Amino acid sequence: MIRHDALDRLPVRSAVPALRGALDEHGAAVLCAPPGTGKTTLVPLVLAGLVGGGPARRVVVAEPRRIAARAAARRMAWLLGEKPGHSVGYTVRGERVTGRHARVEVVTTGVLLQRLQRDQELTGVDVVVLDECHERHLDADTAAAFLLDVRQALRPELRLVAASATTDAEGWARLLGGAPVVEAEGVSHPVEVVWAPPARPVRPPHGLRVDPALLAHVTSVVRRALAECEGDVLCFLPGVGEIARVAGRLGDLAGVEVLQVHGRAPAFVQDAVLSLGAGRRVVLATAVAESSLTVPGVRVVVDSGLAREPRVDHARALSALATVRASQAAGRQRAGRAGREAPGRVYRCWSEAEDGRLPRFPAPEIRLADLTGFALQAACWGDPDASGLALLDAPPGGAMAAARSVLTAIGAVDGTGRATERGVRMSRLGLHPRLARALLDAAPEAGVDRAAEVVALLSEEPPREYGDDLAGAWRAARRGSDAYAARWREEVRRLRAAVDGLFSVTSLTNGLAAGADGARPREADRPVTAPDDRAVGLVAALAFPERLARADGGSYLMVNGTRAELGDGSGLRGAPWLAVAVADRPVGHVHARVGLAAVVNEDVARRAAATLHTEAEEVRWAERDVVARSVERLGAVELTVRPLRDPAPDLVREALLTGLREEGFGLLRWPPGALVLRQRLAFLRRHLDDPWPDVSDEALHARVEEWLEPELSRARRHADLARIDAGQALTRLLPWSTGDAARLDELAPERITVPSGSAVRIDYADPERPVLAVKLQEMFGLQESPAIAGVPVLVHLLSPAGRPVAVTADLASFWREGYRAVRAELRGRYPKHPWPEDPSCAEPTRHTGARLRR
Repeated sequence: MIRHDALDRLPVRSAVPALRGALDEHGAAVLCAPPGTGKTTLVPLVLAGLVGGGPARRVVVAEPRRIAARAAARRMAWLLGEKPGHSVGYTVRGERVTGRHARVEVVTTGVLLQRLQRDQELTGVDVVVLDECHERHLDADTAAAFLLDVRQALRPELRLVAASATTDAEGWARLLGGAPVVEAEGVSHPVEVVWAPPARPVRPPHGLRVDPALLAHVTSVVRRALAECEGDVLCFLPGVGEIARVAGRLGDLAGVEVLQVHGRAPAFVQDAVLSLGAGRRVVLATAVAESSLTVPGVRVVVDSGLAREPRVDHARALSALATVRASQAAGRQRAGRAGREAPGRVYRCWSEAEDGRLPRFPAPEIRLADLTGFALQAACWGDPDASGLALLDAPPGGAMAAARSVLTAIGAVDGTGRATERGVRMSRLGLHPRLARALLDAAPEAGVDRAAEVVALLSEEPPREYGDDLAGAWRAARRGSDAYAARWREEVRRLRAAVDGLFSVTSLTNGLAAGADGARPREADRPVTAPDDRAVGLVAALAFPERLARADGGSYLMVNGTRAELGDGSGLRGAPWLAVAVADRPVGHVHARVGLAAVVNEDVARRAAATLHTEAEEVRWAERDVVARSVERLGAVELTVRPLRDPAPDLVREALLTGLREEGFGLLRWPPGALVLRQRLAFLRRHLDDPWPDVSDEALHARVEEWLEPELSRARRHADLARIDAGQALTRLLPWSTGDAARLDELAPERITVPSGSAVRIDYADPERPVLAVKLQEMFGLQESPAIAGVPVLVHLLSPAGRPVAVTADLASFWREGYRAVRAELRGRYPKHPWPEDPSCAEPTRHTGARLRR
């Protein structure tokens, strides 16, 4: 019996006429309705004609999460007085509860994508509702783009509703071709905001790490909320680990039930959370409870202010979740949970001042996530670069390039980016393309059952207590009775069925053990040769070939070039090769950390990473000399190295040039005159420019053929460079053709003759101004400072003992103003030398006064 009283209380009823009109006129609409108004439950029933009259239609509702899909279907069935599977059903990965005559089916967005790829027309479906589209999950954005293609090209009568819990709907309205925005007013119970920041500063989140002091503070705020308020408490935390730690701190609460809700929670826990409890409850939840679920009885929300977002290092094929500050929009969603049924209160574990600095909205997943699965979806849809898809945000070019590289390596797309037959079938397995490749290619040797079991283990990371040994974790899941093991078995069954649905496992593996009849080979018909641990390693290696790692000192070097370290006490330590299934590189860490890996041998590594195998003659500059060798590699890992006895001359020359670029032209022989020549040329270039050559390192590298040949091409090693006379080579750059080379000694002489008759060397180390270091007495009688190429020389005047006593570029000024003080000091120190009162007219000398008198 239909529960009309409950239906009548849903505020979204007031928006139903406008929504129907928008769909009748435009075929698409954006529905904005606050949480708790009934947009997820009443609207699909109305559009299907199950309540409120109207024609009978088949409606598909797409939810971002499995827990939300199940809950929505169960709620709608309850409103109709039925059980799920009759008029309303649901389908999530590994679970289908629906009948042939169901008018409303709730699915995850991933399931919807699978259906669109198999049947682009969505035969028999009249309306698609994309729920919680404001969360900007990648699958939801992709499904919306595909559905718009379907409406435009195949089924203009297909109706689309983008349902959002926020009023930020303009982008979706534009995307749907100017669709009307229908807003539903919610029953807004007031929610009091209490700012409850920690008393002492806590460290900001770092990777997956959350400061334990913050979790202790959140626990204390939950206790405070229980003491100050009535009703159940809903506490938002970023992840499963934080939920478990806070639950442990709340274990001593008397008369209060503590529940943990997240995507991995067992079904019975999820059901308990969505039902009224007998007493008071504390529900610890991830973002799954922000808008997708209604938790009855909640009057208080405690918000840690944290969320999790994906982060991908495309260069190293590493991905992980990162803890970030939740957006203002998420904060509003979370706070609204306290006012769904009555006035409530939200305790925010940060200050009001901080709130204004938070991002307004969460970042769209398409900007952050690994796009390999998206790229395969787009290729199978016929738009490899996704340029023709109607997306709110275009995928980043670098992420798409990395994704296409992976898809090409596993044979999912061809050279043009188009999906191969193998790629299409991989896309239908409902797995990340890497795992689909591992399942298909490992099955002939490991067996379909074992391959499916390991892939299921990789599709949802096992609990930490299972350890970091993938083979050990597999055995733990096989014998386990926990919630994870139950979900794992469900996924194994789904994968077996999915493989059975393909034409042939072996026909997809590039001819490995290919069956002649195109059917899935039975285990009894195919020799399964790999022992258990080898099979586990083979699957992991095929899924993540870039993360194959060889022991190298105290760590492991992965094929992608990143070093990885095992945790303390790991049983994997000492294995020569690992296939790393789970790894991350925390911010600020040089090396990656291994979370889950399997022992493999070099043969498995070579087979799994065959596309990364290279053999090359390598001639390079290393350790101050030319190293020539023949190298066999798997990516960055050197497998074999042999000396190369007769390397190609052009490769040797390039290595020598690299050495000169890295270590400088000091590798050549620089006699004293050679260095002075370079300095003289630099001086002339600075002050006279052309035709004098630029002799900076950059210029010399650019003109190496003009001045360093043929000696460079004849060189084979560092020692040969050290025999090249750099000064003789530099003379090749002098302007011989113009005749100016002959004026070098005139324009920039090595020495100049001073008044005493001495030929004193000029120092050109500073190209701005040459320096003349000369004894003061040898400059007596000179009225003006000497100049070179029109530049006054900087004169360093020395004592009779050769020590500096004055520096001047204006000798006449020094004689007038500076000499008197210097003379007074030098007369007392060197009384035997002449110190005339007027040095500008005195006789220059290199000798003492007594010698002059002789």
